[in-house]
Amino acid sequence: MEATELLSSVRVVPQDSFLIREATLADLPLIVAQRQRMYTDMGHSDHERLDAMAEAFTEWLRERLEDGRYHNWLVEDSAGRLAAGAGLWLVEWPPQMMDFSPLRGYIMNVYTEPGFRCRGLARALVQTILGWCAAHDIHTVNLHASPDGRSVYESLGFAPTNELRLHI
Repeated sequence: MEATELLSSVRVVPQDSFLIREATLADLPLIVAQRQRMYTDMGHSDHERLDAMAEAFTEWLRERLEDGRYHNWLVEDSAGRLAAGAGLWLVEWPPQMMDFSPLRGYIMNVYTEPGFRCRGLARALVQTILGWCAAHDIHTVNLHASPDGRSVYESLGFAPTNELRLHI
């Protein structure tokens, strides 16, 4: 997929009643709550462990949001309700033959609230992230996909390996 295609798709969502915006530090509790619901939807039901994960993730996330190593985008409906979110962790990486960039993108925390699913919001978020990566010279993007999300990522050009990767 060409960078111009990715950039032209930024902030395009299937219905005009949705807005994609970059999260701020004030959104930290929303991002953490979505991560907990993501794990719950994947079948994790140990609430003590989920709460401990949320506490540890809050500290990890706060540091990275503050210093720019993590970016998150949120989708809101016209009433301002949170519909979906997705994050990008910028990971230091040594230059390699296929990519000399010192950073890789790692897409994580892709989550759509149950009442907003099957509207293309996760796809729009990932396209937004890929457009941001192209604009910031991040050439390799990885992620791990749930079985439900795998076809979305593959349709965007991610190739299965021992991890999913897209070279922009």
